[in-house]
Amino acid sequence: MTETKKGIIYAAFAYIIWGVLPIYWNLVNDIGPFEILAHRIIWSTVFMLLLLLLTKQLSMFKHATVKLFQHKKMLFAIIAAGYIITVNWGTFIWAVNNHHVLQASLGYYINPLMSIFLAFVFLGERFSKAQWIAILLAFIGVVYMTFQVGEFPYVSIILATSFALYGLIKKVVDIDAFSSITIECIVTMPAALLYIFYLSQTDAITFGMNVSSGWLLLSGAVTAIPLILFSAGARKIPLSLTGFIQYIGPTIMFFIGIFLLNEHFDIDQLITFIFIWAGIILYSYTKYVEISRNRKKLIKDI
Repeated sequence: MTETKKGIIYAAFAYIIWGVLPIYWNLVNDIGPFEILAHRIIWSTVFMLLLLLLTKQLSMFKHATVKLFQHKKMLFAIIAAGYIITVNWGTFIWAVNNHHVLQASLGYYINPLMSIFLAFVFLGERFSKAQWIAILLAFIGVVYMTFQVGEFPYVSIILATSFALYGLIKKVVDIDAFSSITIECIVTMPAALLYIFYLSQTDAITFGMNVSSGWLLLSGAVTAIPLILFSAGARKIPLSLTGFIQYIGPTIMFFIGIFLLNEHFDIDQLITFIFIWAGIILYSYTKYVEISRNRKKLIKDI
């Protein structure tokens, strides 16, 4: 199996898991979203350290850590990645707990097109007119929702931008997936502990002897496993292809939001999604044509 195929499989499984996460976070909605976020960071750190120990990859982790301290730009990039993905986590948990799963779905639909734009700006990737039209269609969808529905989709934009930035950093920082995720968890751990301490001092902690807290103990595995898969996949395939595969996640979220969580979905929201979907279909078609041409050219050269 080629490295590209492995990357596609890893990324696809990551997005499937992310797609069903609204169901999981709905199980712990008795706890405040930012307290959930703090615990998510703490238990993810514990899970990753145990995983490194059990898989006997501590030496690899030490080597990666030394490498980061030798290359300060990479160190700052990983720290930034840790806090960027934390913003993404917090926004997503808040969205699920406040019945905005469809906005979250919209955000992750926009994300691939945001990844395309970042690839253009930072990685020098160039795109056709059709691909730029795809981005424009998504932009029109956001504008329509802002003026017709009467609310700017803050949740969608934050989720799309933060995850696109995270994907960009993971693409350019040459650190193995296990070490990268562990370091990201460790650098955000102090903020999580400080928040838990603050809650304890103000008697505002809701974590305790209840069912939601029991489910929350699994948040480390739920968080780390798809991140590991995503990190491993992102390093093996182009950023633009990573964005293409990501359509799996928001599609699952979309159906969960409507059919399982019974969120409100009207004609204006449908029109917004139609613009986004049109952009995705157009971009997907252009990528398909591009891949077909490259395959034919490769066969001809052989």
